[in-house]
Amino acid sequence: MTTVLICDDHRLAREGLRQSVQAVPGVDRVDTAASGEEVLARWPSERQDLVLMDVAMPGLSGLETTRRLVRAYPDANVVMLTGAADRDVVALAISGGARGYLHKDVSREELCAAVANAIAAAELSGVVAPRQAPDGPRAPELTEREMQVLRGMAAGKSNGQIGRELYLSEDTIKTHARRLFRKMRVNDRAQAVASGFRLGLVR
Repeated sequence: MTTVLICDDHRLAREGLRQSVQAVPGVDRVDTAASGEEVLARWPSERQDLVLMDVAMPGLSGLETTRRLVRAYPDANVVMLTGAADRDVVALAISGGARGYLHKDVSREELCAAVANAIAAAELSGVVAPRQAPDGPRAPELTEREMQVLRGMAAGKSNGQIGRELYLSEDTIKTHARRLFRKMRVNDRAQAVASGFRLGLVR
């Protein structure tokens, strides 16, 4: 069972993120916390597979919370949530033990992809137990063009951007996308990207 803990001092932000993360294939439970102090109190016993941590919070900041959590529990898997593209903050977060960062205004599909990628990366490093049994669902057989479209989606590119890179029309990209959706048994780009990371089709 894969679990995620979202820490943000704003209730509406927590709820919005919770609803988006719950849509990620493979995520079974999403918990929320309103402060860094709450994370430090709860994580040692709950041990969620991924913590999405707001950088700027009153009291104990997300950066300090992450530093303390990872120092005490090196297997904690933390991704920072930042409201601005501040390179210094990102550098501090990574040096403090975070495995990555996300901007709060990230699209739903980018959020899903990032969550799935963070969990998959943790599995590869042994932090999280693999969710998929050896006899579990296998990756569908996609054509090379469909793989190119999926990789473009995973990079957060629009259909138009993918089309320009592949010298194809946007309508042609949409056709390839519909085909890969059917093969992957998903309904939209977000689910396709998340499943792609989970099944190892994209990294």
